[in-house]
Amino acid sequence: QVQLGESGGGLVRAGGSLRLSCAASGSILSKNTMAWYRQAPGKQRELVARITSGGSTNYADSVKGRFTISRDNAKNTVYLQMNSLKPEDTAVYYCNADPEFATWGQGTQVTVSS
Repeated sequence: QVQLGESGGGLVRAGGSLRLSCAASGSILSKNTMAWYRQAPGKQRELVARITSGGSTNYADSVKGRFTISRDNAKNTVYLQMNSLKPEDTAVYYCNADPEFATWGQGTQVTVSS
């Protein structure tokens, strides 16, 4: 069964940085395109960044140039480096495959104050 665990969220001021981590069970990470998603209160979950098994990356326009997704297959971990954070980045952040597995982790809360 797939298990995903996100960590690294917190409260930060606008302009600050955070690094999120996602630990995945087994060898699913190396075989799949992985992605970070976020869901803000009252809004639908959206994909913010993805990375293929070959290392190619894509970003939502809203985070392009500020966020960087990376992966360490040996550690079964995906990262999201978030710089120049804005209040509108406030959300619960999740990792999953793209397309998504049925099972989601608990997410990690990111709150950016103005």
